[in-house]
Amino acid sequence: MNFVAWTIIACEIGFWVFILLGLVSRYIFGKERLGLIFLAMTPVVDLILLLVTGIDMYRGAKATIAHSIAPIYIAISVVYGKSMIHWADERFRYYIKRQGDRPIRRTGMAYAKHSMKGSLKHVLAYCIGAPLLLLMIWMVGVGEQSEELFNTLKYWGIIVLIDNAISITYFIWPRGEKV
Repeated sequence: MNFVAWTIIACEIGFWVFILLGLVSRYIFGKERLGLIFLAMTPVVDLILLLVTGIDMYRGAKATIAHSIAPIYIAISVVYGKSMIHWADERFRYYIKRQGDRPIRRTGMAYAKHSMKGSLKHVLAYCIGAPLLLLMIWMVGVGEQSEELFNTLKYWGIIVLIDNAISITYFIWPRGEKV
């Protein structure tokens, strides 16, 4: 596994560590400002990944799956970051602090709308990540060196279409109550 792959793993761990530190600081120790600082560090993790990947590509590294995952990670983090923090915050408050309302399990049209909102966010993430992948292809040059980047762009596009198709099915066959 190359350095970029390890950096992606470290960044993903760092993302969740900063969220956990932020929530613990906020709800366990009552340090609102410190919690906010930790939560605000999550975009710094993305910046580190972007720099490491860019430097590696600039130095002439052949594009690998790790290089192609970096723009996806960054785009997903930018688009879903706030909602992931909200999701973790809501569950931390309820399950750890025993405060607030129980997180709801959506069903029916509420679930269909929520799923479609997530799928449309996926389209937005693709619209952010695809240009980053194209920029990397431009940096490396078209050819064997950038083949993995092209493949990632293509497969991610297919995944986005499948994600949206699945969300549409929830409008046709709504998710029922759990028995």
